[in-house]
Amino acid sequence: MNRSKRFTPEQALEKIKHYCAYQERSHYEVRERLFGFGLNAKEVDSLMADLISQNYLNEERFAIQFAGGKFRQKKWGRKRIVYELKTRKVSDFNIKVAIAAIDPEDYRETIRELIRKKKELLVRETYEGYELRARILTFLTQKGFEAELAQDVYKQVSESDGRDLNI
Repeated sequence: MNRSKRFTPEQALEKIKHYCAYQERSHYEVRERLFGFGLNAKEVDSLMADLISQNYLNEERFAIQFAGGKFRQKKWGRKRIVYELKTRKVSDFNIKVAIAAIDPEDYRETIRELIRKKKELLVRETYEGYELRARILTFLTQKGFEAELAQDVYKQVSESDGRDLNI
């Protein structure tokens, strides 16, 4: 985007409508983009109100879609999703709504799937026992999964595999 060109509010509204229609956006992203068009605070506030009233912008909808997409596509855990939504200045209420929209059983199943895949990879690299467990749990917490839940699911997966990997 050419930041040196200043747009009129009418031009900016048309451009930002396309920007919002392409994919869900946070209020923060849109506000920053509007300021990038060379608009002043009063103009930005007015355009933001227009976008919200015309349903181009909906922070709850953005948060739910963002959380669901990152969970399904990138296999992020709740903690990572919350962190990323906070960096986009999404309200705590909308973050809670978005996290609640993630199905708890799908969440646990994703952890199981990640454990199995990571275990398969690490066993080929000759990791076993405690070191294998530690590496898998570290991997899960780095992806944003809660440590206690990851340990619980790991234990279940280990027991269902017929051997305890806490040797």
